[in-house]
Amino acid sequence: MTENKQIPAEKTISINGSLAERIKEELGYNVYLCYQCNKCTSGCPLAEYFDWQPHQIMRAIQLGQEDIALESKTPWLCSSCETCTTRCPQGLDITAIMEFLTRESLARGLKPQIHETDDFNKAFMREVNIWGRSYEPGLMAELSLRSPKNALADIELYVKMIQKRKVAFLPHPTRMPSKRTIKPDPKAATAVAYYPGCSLESTSTEYNLSTKEVCKELGFEIVEPKGWVCCGSSAAHRSDPEEGLHLPLENLTLYEKSGYQEVTMPCAACYNRHKSAQYEVKHDETQAKKISEAMGYEYQKSVYVSTLIESIYNHVGPENVAKHVKKPLTDLNLVCYYGCLLTRPPKVTQAEHPENPTNMDVLMKSLGAQVHDWSYKTTCCGAAHSLTKPNIVVELSGNIIRHAQEAGAEAIAVACPLCHTNLDARQFQMNIDPPVPIFFFTQLMAVAFDLPLHAAGLNKNVVDPRPMLIQKGLIKS
Repeated sequence: MTENKQIPAEKTISINGSLAERIKEELGYNVYLCYQCNKCTSGCPLAEYFDWQPHQIMRAIQLGQEDIALESKTPWLCSSCETCTTRCPQGLDITAIMEFLTRESLARGLKPQIHETDDFNKAFMREVNIWGRSYEPGLMAELSLRSPKNALADIELYVKMIQKRKVAFLPHPTRMPSKRTIKPDPKAATAVAYYPGCSLESTSTEYNLSTKEVCKELGFEIVEPKGWVCCGSSAAHRSDPEEGLHLPLENLTLYEKSGYQEVTMPCAACYNRHKSAQYEVKHDETQAKKISEAMGYEYQKSVYVSTLIESIYNHVGPENVAKHVKKPLTDLNLVCYYGCLLTRPPKVTQAEHPENPTNMDVLMKSLGAQVHDWSYKTTCCGAAHSLTKPNIVVELSGNIIRHAQEAGAEAIAVACPLCHTNLDARQFQMNIDPPVPIFFFTQLMAVAFDLPLHAAGLNKNVVDPRPMLIQKGLIKS
């Protein structure tokens, strides 16, 4: 029999479970369920930029190695694309855990490992607190002062954005809906509420314009109730979860009090934040009660939140869309790019096929386009790192465009303003030759419906798609 030997005191390993307990307390997730399958790491689009891989961070938390978990760059570089959360076999919300770690490190007085991310979160929320909505010029100006190196590298980008008039020079201030009297809207009985989100008032006005014109042509009535506020985007969700819940519920209360049964959202981030807020109040009665008391109104959970693709697909249908086509996109080879947040995580979005959505593909086919299948339709483009780590965005978005070309596409259809900006406005930095036009899917619908040229807003695209469309006889020169 082997004699048992006592481990010397200096070799004893102690496990400190305080961080794991904090995660369980705040998020409700038991990190000890992680059995190191590595799916989070193998699917992460930013893994090569991390110092510690996601599964290693999870193991560090399990072992109580707080210095690794709290002083790593990884949580600060996480793009919140939800791939890890979607694929975790144990149902752990790894994205939420990464966001928690950034907050916890700041709460403990540690320096942010990626100061640009912290600067972005603070600047974004400051603009929202001042105006009620994101003010992109103010945000860009502050971040340029805090990160002059990024600003100098992006001078040409800013010039292109200004030339295309994609910058709203004046903010659109508004007050919280809970602070105002809201009357029922007579149109609510027959129309769907429309929440454009902040980007559609500035960098993506062409998406807003083409959406309204296309819905008008289809006889699909959408109404934008006045007084909505910013959803908080990833900044609130990451840095201030209470505000990340409060802001979307302010909007949902606005639509609910106005009498609407559904609100459609063209922006993927806005959609995801509102959908996540609904999910949270449904599953956390304590938080729901707290927010209701703060707003002075008990949210009834009666408003359905849909993507713009989903609402057109369900309320109009591909067959009826096809009836409005006057100039079929027969010669146009496309791929559809959905991005991260339209379908993930499926427990929140209820997406039937979160890794392989097809609704936009079907709508584009109903326009006559040649839609190619590919494996990158939900791969992250770099998301909000556009203003924090643009080098990451250039590489990730460049890879997406190159894979689209390999799939046989000469253009890409998108349904998210941030995805469009990353793929379109930064394409000149990616060495893509020839450049690939990036369309909002509603722009292509406007072209196929032969609406007046201004209705598509094609002049706003940084990669000008008009020469290609003229060549194919879809628009006139």
